[in-house]
Amino acid sequence: MRGGSVAVVGGSIAGCALARAAARGGAERVTVLERSPGHLEDRGVGLCILLDRYDELVRAGHLDDGIRHHPVTSRHWVARGGDDAGRGRVLWVQPMAMHSYHWGVLWQGLRERTPDSVEFRPGTAVTAVGGTDCAGPAWVETAAGGREEHDLVVGADGHRSVVRTAVCPEARSEYAGYVAWRGSFDARLLDTLPGGAARWPEQEVITACYPGGQVVLYRIPGLAPGSTLVNWVFYAPAPAWLERADEDSDPLGFAVGSLDTARHGELAELAERVLPSYWAAAVNLTPVERILLQPIHDLETPRRTAGRLLLAGDAATLVRPHTTSGAAKALQDASAFEDAWRAAEGWADLLPGYDRERGAAGHALVDLSRRLGRAQVTGAPDWSAIDAAGMAAWWRGQLGSTGGFGGLALDRPPNPPSATGR
Repeated sequence: MRGGSVAVVGGSIAGCALARAAARGGAERVTVLERSPGHLEDRGVGLCILLDRYDELVRAGHLDDGIRHHPVTSRHWVARGGDDAGRGRVLWVQPMAMHSYHWGVLWQGLRERTPDSVEFRPGTAVTAVGGTDCAGPAWVETAAGGREEHDLVVGADGHRSVVRTAVCPEARSEYAGYVAWRGSFDARLLDTLPGGAARWPEQEVITACYPGGQVVLYRIPGLAPGSTLVNWVFYAPAPAWLERADEDSDPLGFAVGSLDTARHGELAELAERVLPSYWAAAVNLTPVERILLQPIHDLETPRRTAGRLLLAGDAATLVRPHTTSGAAKALQDASAFEDAWRAAEGWADLLPGYDRERGAAGHALVDLSRRLGRAQVTGAPDWSAIDAAGMAAWWRGQLGSTGGFGGLALDRPPNPPSATGR
């Protein structure tokens, strides 16, 4: 199938990947509608892609070594106690090969690899979409009052997706009952800690566990080439001042820099009270303007397509960060979409093929993320009474029969990029 007009609502990682897939598949016109008015590089959170998933996505033409990343080889689970210069007692050293990324660096790399034929419209907020009947075109309406028709509208507009509201209005995110504080800082600041940066080899991910939560720390590339940041995610009970209301009125997170000094002090006190001293001090190197708070939610949809509308990325499936699958999931959605496009003879074939492939994977990831959340946060074991063999068995018990940590395998031969790609 070749030709047609595709609108992609949302221009972040999923949006760039789906736009590129549509162009490579053979769409005549691809338009990305992004509500933010400027570039998105300054989104400073870190993310990881397991090496197995990375290799699959490289073969499929959706990633390459030209996008800066930081290599990771192992995950060290620790808890308070021991005398390892404040690093804590080692519970388990888990082999884990990953690439870590700065969100903005990965986004920038994907944006640069989008074919020049794709039109990006920043500052375009989509307020409504339609097209649940495959017999007719889809349409989008914007905040500026415009309305335009397309052969297909792709919802890559995240956890508050306008497109999802049209595809499956009954889908609602579920609050997990805890939060993630997030932050990042210049890795050179580690030299100010006792023992300096040498206490923490660069290829280690640290997971420091305590009753009721954990903090995960790892290095990522900075926005400037050659720079390195420390990125951390601190899972914890919700603070008393965070009131949970209904989905429409309660934000899923606060913007970076929106926390006041008192609330920043509350995080610092929590870190010092529950973490080994080195990791508490590392978290507390983070300036308040580089900290955000994310109430943890998950969401699964009963379907990903309806008529001429299609969902991808977090608009289709929102999983808890424990799975380390967010970026891989979005890129896998793009790969499946491109494969479905190449196999389809028309729009009626394209959407069901994509839905079958990615729907089951999305449900499996949500299930896994809930198991990981229970095992690691809300129903965590007694860290003081577990050894390395127990940790390994505990980890296998979380994964179940399908595995899926880092994203399920594609399990199909990927297509090489077409001549329309870069």
